[in-house]
Amino acid sequence: MSHFSREPRWRFQHQVRKTEIPSNITHWLFDSGSLTSRIIAACPGRFRVEVVSQGWQLPMRNEVLRLKMRRGRLALVRQVYLYCDDTPWVFARTVIPRTTLTGRRKYLRRLGNKPLGAALFADPSMHRAKLEVACFSNRDGLSDMNFRHRSARDDCVWGRRSVFYVGGKPLLVAEIFLPDSVQA
Repeated sequence: MSHFSREPRWRFQHQVRKTEIPSNITHWLFDSGSLTSRIIAACPGRFRVEVVSQGWQLPMRNEVLRLKMRRGRLALVRQVYLYCDDTPWVFARTVIPRTTLTGRRKYLRRLGNKPLGAALFADPSMHRAKLEVACFSNRDGLSDMNFRHRSARDDCVWGRRSVFYVGGKPLLVAEIFLPDSVQA
């Protein structure tokens, strides 16, 4: 069980002032397509996924609320880096309630180094809820999320998240754009 010092403050697009977000990241944050496909297209080298951790744990309070889970329920939490060559561009955290991992969706447990985005966007039953964004600073519980590759020079690292529904069942995907990503 993790204890989080301070959870990020997620906000919907209409709750964020345009001047808060640097213009070079805005189109990445609010793009509704597959981030995996977009990174592959923008990466001049080789795209790959590195699994940092995957296992059953208690989600953060804000994740429980967003997924409308009952408190105290475990979820499968998968944390990965999306790389362009040897540079991590995105840290992604996926929270999948146990009830989502039944029937045809059992494959979500065994993705390994395969990108989740490719699987989600290939599923004809998938639909996505509204995107939320957050600014991650040194005060947030980034270390609690196994978030590394953090640059001390950056005041804020932007991320986004949304609930995906596959076969009517939810999972939450958060994606944090790292300082050396394409947006830099």
